[in-house]
Amino acid sequence: MLEGSELLVWGSKRYNSLNYYLRNKFGCKVFKISLDAGFSCPNRDGTIGTGGCIFCSERGSGDFAGNRRFSIHHQFQDIKQMMSKKWKNGKYIAYFQAYTNTYAPISVLKKKYEEAISEDEVVGLAIATRPDCLGENVLDLIGNFNERLYTWVELGLQTSNEKTASIINRGYKLKTFEKAVMDLRNRNIDVVVHVIFGLPGEDRHDMINTVKYVSNMDIQGIKLHLLHLMKHTPLVGLYKLDKLKFMTEEEYIDLICESIANINPNIVIHRLTGDAPRDMLIEPKWSLKKWEILNKIDSTLEEKNIYQGINYKRK
Repeated sequence: MLEGSELLVWGSKRYNSLNYYLRNKFGCKVFKISLDAGFSCPNRDGTIGTGGCIFCSERGSGDFAGNRRFSIHHQFQDIKQMMSKKWKNGKYIAYFQAYTNTYAPISVLKKKYEEAISEDEVVGLAIATRPDCLGENVLDLIGNFNERLYTWVELGLQTSNEKTASIINRGYKLKTFEKAVMDLRNRNIDVVVHVIFGLPGEDRHDMINTVKYVSNMDIQGIKLHLLHLMKHTPLVGLYKLDKLKFMTEEEYIDLICESIANINPNIVIHRLTGDAPRDMLIEPKWSLKKWEILNKIDSTLEEKNIYQGINYKRK
């Protein structure tokens, strides 16, 4: 637990934000360029399961990534050009976001990663994948890239509750996740973990337990998401059976603030709420007000005098 003079402030925030971390690391604004390398997922093609995780969109959670019909170079330049209209200067993280980005032959992975990091001003590589798609050869490949430039791997844990994991069709056990984290850290590769709040059957206690679980692991980043119900996902079936209960905006903000209080202050918080395409989102509609929600989180943290890690207890 943090007390008195141990309380930390990260720039203007009461939590260790990704923007603050990257600015300190590289000395300038750093942007992520989200890419779709054309991969699939073993939880979709029948290798592990079919249909994918029940919340996952048709684009494999890469709804804001580039167009997979185009080359990595083409995608990168298109997104970079759009960003440059708002921000003139900065450096870039090549972010392989859509589907499972270690699920291909080593030669294909290497070619895709190389193409991305060869772009001008790229200072980092981010790879989103599943814990069960990190064989030794893949780990060695990522380790080699990590020796050349800053690299992190994102793992979609979503919940530490095995019962919920089964409901959402995650397709792997907690021990698989734990092994993946250990294997990555043995190669000094940073790990970023995705957590989703509002999964079917989970209450506040379950969600905070997941936060506490990952906060006591050797991870370097966390992404906190709100469950989005999107069109054409298996989750719609539960919705039609009236088996989904969505948090209110106030409940979510309160939960996020409690989560921040319990997160190890050394962990970088990459995200506090997720995005969903407006034309795909069914519920909750209030989640479309992303910047308003983030501002309310900041003001609530200040009102309640909450800092990241103020209630964190190492086990």
